[in-house]
Amino acid sequence: MTASIGQPIQRTESIAKVTGRARYAAEQPPAVGQLYAWYVPATVPAGTVEHVELATDPAVHAVLWHGSAEKLGEVEDAELHVLQSNTVAYRGQSVAVVVAETLQAARAAAAQVQVRYAGVRSPDNTLTAEHSTLYAPESVNAGFPTDVTVGDPDAALASAEHLVDNWYSTAPMHNSPMEPHATTAQWSDGVLTVWDSTQAPSGVQGDLATAFDLEPENVRVIAENVGGGFGAKGSTRPNAILAAMAARATGKTVKLVLPRQALFDVVGYRTPTLNHVRLGADSTGTLQAIAHDSFQQTSTIFEFCEQTSESTRHIYAAPNRRTTHRLAQLDVGTPRWMRAPGEAPGMFAVETAIDELAVATGIDPIDLRIRNEPDVDPASGNPFSSRSVVQCLREGAEKFGWDRRNSAPGQRREGNTLVGMGVATASYPVLISPSTASARVEQDGTITVSVAASDIGTGARTVLRQIAADALGVDADTVTLELGDSALPKAPGAGGSSGTSSWGWAVTKVCHSLKAQGSYEPGNSAEADTTDDVEGQKELARMAFGAQFAEVAVDIDTGEVRVRRMLGVFGIGAVMNPRLARSQLIGGMTFGLGMALMENGITDREFGGFANHDFAEYHIPACADVTDLEAVWVEEVDTELAPMGGKGIGEIGAVGSSAAIGNAVYNATGVRVRDLPITLDKVLPHL
Repeated sequence: MTASIGQPIQRTESIAKVTGRARYAAEQPPAVGQLYAWYVPATVPAGTVEHVELATDPAVHAVLWHGSAEKLGEVEDAELHVLQSNTVAYRGQSVAVVVAETLQAARAAAAQVQVRYAGVRSPDNTLTAEHSTLYAPESVNAGFPTDVTVGDPDAALASAEHLVDNWYSTAPMHNSPMEPHATTAQWSDGVLTVWDSTQAPSGVQGDLATAFDLEPENVRVIAENVGGGFGAKGSTRPNAILAAMAARATGKTVKLVLPRQALFDVVGYRTPTLNHVRLGADSTGTLQAIAHDSFQQTSTIFEFCEQTSESTRHIYAAPNRRTTHRLAQLDVGTPRWMRAPGEAPGMFAVETAIDELAVATGIDPIDLRIRNEPDVDPASGNPFSSRSVVQCLREGAEKFGWDRRNSAPGQRREGNTLVGMGVATASYPVLISPSTASARVEQDGTITVSVAASDIGTGARTVLRQIAADALGVDADTVTLELGDSALPKAPGAGGSSGTSSWGWAVTKVCHSLKAQGSYEPGNSAEADTTDDVEGQKELARMAFGAQFAEVAVDIDTGEVRVRRMLGVFGIGAVMNPRLARSQLIGGMTFGLGMALMENGITDREFGGFANHDFAEYHIPACADVTDLEAVWVEEVDTELAPMGGKGIGEIGAVGSSAAIGNAVYNATGVRVRDLPITLDKVLPHL
């Protein structure tokens, strides 16, 4: 038998997807009497809803608003308190839902709903570093500390021979996955079943149980296929609540699909960030102080704070350090996770500042990074389970042809373009959560492994089959993998690059238990829970690392920036499936390209919300923008991870890539852009 892990096995569901047999949340076969729902967004930036009215329409079965909707249980996430209050916290917030016999009827009726508002005022939705509502949250996303100070960074910065002191900003960004958020909801004998586009079936089950005062076993969430999420589907979203409310109010199965524009309003986005970064170094380029103060926004109804300064705590050694987070409450929707939350904008700021320090000291940017490589994790003092930053930088430099780079900016000209190279490091923590799984031998001798994981297009089904096959000592074709259903053994959601490690550990454990029973007799089964295993890990710093390289060409007549090629070299432990790993890594790098050059949620200062809420105006990379992307990885054996030895790969490709592009633009032109995205108006006037 050939080992499955490490083989480029094609996706388990690939044929089903390309032939249309794979069903998504909105594609369930219509139930008898099924109805359709369409949400009504607030058209004011702040105020209250006084009344909602719709003329009689025989095709309309219900119009729900806070004056008629059922009262829900207190879910922690206030964005899920839909139709529970007359307060409008931001433009686009759901103020009503219309339920009708057809999708067309529901949409048309929703457009005719009359909403009477009171107390309407102009939005306070501009993030500044001096905003009156700024405060320090108790902690930031994933439970990381808000502020950390070591030594005396202010004194060290004041006496530093070389000082970089600049502000860096990133724009709001929108996940907007290919499949919009959608839910089909059905009640039967007090049991709620929803087909939901979610990264976390078990999490949605818990929220719906709380909201509708049900026991969790009376809620079933099915997410067999999910068309992308990038964090926007990482927790329950209002569409699931609205669909369940509408289904209970009408006694019918109800389908609700959010339109593309709603994905820019009510399901979260990456917060804009302001980053004040100061670096102090001695004459040799050795860092003496690092200060990273970040500012971001949240809504007035729910707190969410990205860990924007967190990665700065781990990447470079310095005896004096300060990292802080401040949050402004604005008239905006609540920001949420978006691929590499915190790390992507935070590392852009720090890695751009490091490039500026390299210019100031006259040291090659790669040599400067290696010079400041820590021996242990600067944040905790713990050893790293493995750390391959230097190897990634050196192997990447050789592969990319870094020795051909001219250190002086603006020196390489080809026709009417200026060409330059840039580099940046990348890091992302290894996150592992407890999970459960089960396995059973079927009558035909095949083995079914079950876990309430979610495959959001990453290939989780395939990789978990490979992991199970090796743990069982059988071929992958012998294994069937069940996932995407809260009725299966409870599991954490797909997020934080933790899915494969978390689910895979449980799958490995249950398969070992089944194998220990002897022969695979039909009817044999096993269950496993990794809670004790995960909690019993050694105190080590576990992180994935990488080095990002970019070459850009800048048109001297228009200021347009084109990325000619990118290379990412990563230290990600054991790779489960190289085909899927490459897909994930170059996908993340493409996210970084979009962040660097085009993605920009434009806040509407007058009317609230975002002014560009579709792909005609919110630009994302197309094939013509991504001409030559290559992702490779170094050999890295780490025995202090989950049993499979891998690190997360879904997000690290998005870290450092935007900084590498920005640094390449500087090398090409001598123009330093510290405010993403790098658009031609920020380049051309300085050429």
